[in-house]
Amino acid sequence: MIYKVFYQENMIETPLRENTKSLMIEASSIEDVRKKLTNHGYNIEFIEMMRDAQIAFEKNDPDFKLEEI
Repeated sequence: MIYKVFYQENMIETPLRENTKSLMIEASSIEDVRKKLTNHGYNIEFIEMMRDAQIAFEKNDPDFKLEEI
């Protein structure tokens, strides 16, 4: 399954919507996503499981990248 993770890069600063970033990652569950990202120091805001139509839409973006962790 592919998940889209919305996060802030810094856990110390107050989260700002303008600083929210996202990444796509393959994992077996939301818990697995959190385990894979534990050592990255991200302040995870939201994790969304992607459906086929959403993945197809995201792949049209030239900056699409599936993280390998």
